[in-house]
Amino acid sequence: MKYLLSLLAFLGLISCTTSQVSKYSRIEYEVGPCFGFCPTYKITIDSQRNAILEAEHFNFTNGGSKDDMSKPREGTFRSTIGKEDYQKLITLTDEAGVKTLKDSYIDKRIMDASKTTLRITFPDGSKKEIKMSAGEKPETLAKLTNYIDELKQKIQWEKVK
Repeated sequence: MKYLLSLLAFLGLISCTTSQVSKYSRIEYEVGPCFGFCPTYKITIDSQRNAILEAEHFNFTNGGSKDDMSKPREGTFRSTIGKEDYQKLITLTDEAGVKTLKDSYIDKRIMDASKTTLRITFPDGSKKEIKMSAGEKPETLAKLTNYIDELKQKIQWEKVK
């Protein structure tokens, strides 16, 4: 009995050290339209590395025309982020210090660029939303949002709708 209890305690310690709770329940990045042919989309990544892309326009093509705006949205896609890519995303989110950032980095003088929104949901249910446009913002925040856009481009997406 003593050995059984020791084994159970040891296994409990191992499971506590090997299980990792994510610092972020969900990371969402939404990019709105511009006065040109900018990609318009929303990407959501959860703590299990599942990704959903809600693609509106110009996500899978280069260039465009005014007629493309009247076409139906591109669709909803899903994928799984690789472990290394997800870890880099978490590292960049940590480096950005999202909880300490302002809620808005909108430059009202820049009218033709996309407006973007970064939403972070934490395990305790609290949320942080940061609205942005072209213009000045912390370099760490720019690195994070640029990386999310890079991830969107490199992931193999499976269309679900």
